[in-house]
Amino acid sequence: MHSVIWMLTAGLALCARAFAAAGAAEKRAADPFMQAAIDEAAEGIAHGSGGPFGAVVVRDGKIVGRGHNRVLEDNDPTCHGEIAAIRDACAALHTYDLSGCELYTTGEPCPMCLYACLWARLDRVYYGCTVEDNSRIGFRDAEMYGSEDRRGLPEGFLVPLDREACLALFETYLDMEHTLY
Repeated sequence: MHSVIWMLTAGLALCARAFAAAGAAEKRAADPFMQAAIDEAAEGIAHGSGGPFGAVVVRDGKIVGRGHNRVLEDNDPTCHGEIAAIRDACAALHTYDLSGCELYTTGEPCPMCLYACLWARLDRVYYGCTVEDNSRIGFRDAEMYGSEDRRGLPEGFLVPLDREACLALFETYLDMEHTLY
């Protein structure tokens, strides 16, 4: 039994290193916090947690929360990268109010994540890939928006950043065998 567990653990670690090595050859983000979000997403993909969505919460130039999509791992359709990063930051900072913090995420937030960012009082959200990019790799974010026109968002709240580096992550994910949900 122990040898089976060891083999599974070693196999997972090998897959994670192979994915990380493949990702390292891809385009890197210019912004170090977006790269941290990409790395977080790559870790989640390597472990089969979910899609290529990772996020970090930053306060005063330091990462205070991390998260990646865990929909498949947790059987939880709400456990997107942004939600996981917000939960991690709130736990680390012992607060529900993330004023003074920014979130960096590999994909433009879905409506649930967007409004969670607003509820958490994040100052700004930087995103890599667009809702349309998410759709191209099999995610249904676009249909969730319907007539959503994002009225009421603070000026400059959503900021595109490092799209090409995030697209490279998406392409790596698309080339892998993965579960669509």
